[in-house]
Amino acid sequence: MSWLNLASWIPCTEVEGPGKRAALWVQGCDKRCVGCCNPDYLKIVEREILRAEVMVDRLLEAQAEWGLEGVTFLGGEPFLQAQGLAVVAEGVSRAGLSVMTFTGYTMEELEELSLPGTRELLAWTDVLVDGPYQALNPDRRRNWVGSTNQRFHYLTKRYDPSIEGADLPSREVEWRIRDDGRFVVNGWPCAIK
Repeated sequence: MSWLNLASWIPCTEVEGPGKRAALWVQGCDKRCVGCCNPDYLKIVEREILRAEVMVDRLLEAQAEWGLEGVTFLGGEPFLQAQGLAVVAEGVSRAGLSVMTFTGYTMEELEELSLPGTRELLAWTDVLVDGPYQALNPDRRRNWVGSTNQRFHYLTKRYDPSIEGADLPSREVEWRIRDDGRFVVNGWPCAIK
């Protein structure tokens, strides 16, 4: 049985990857990028602990309700929870959803570190965006990335570089009001949770 430490999730968004997607943020990151857009998700503390299979069920319900194209994993650092996310990625992929994963590690670091579940998560990921956020090198040309050092890796044939966009006139964000009255913003330039 695999577990997740979930920081937040949105059942339907159009600013965290191609098409309508669910977005799932995990808690905990060891990268500490200056200017991180999710500073509340850095500490390695318990948030919402749940079985990966429970998250698969939630995502499949969201797929049925919203007509989703895929799921995006963000953080925190997804590869610190690669075992649980691999279970989620496999479950949603088998249901026809695409998987996009963001990581502050480079592909080379992932290979060197061999964190538990990394190989399995990569096997079920269609698009990996790698590299730490560098506030001094903002990327104003491509979709979804924050800095120019970050790279797209197309691990399946589901997507190609055309999704990255070019010369974007503006970045998109989504605003939500939670039941408790708090505002939630996700997308570019930052997510405030």
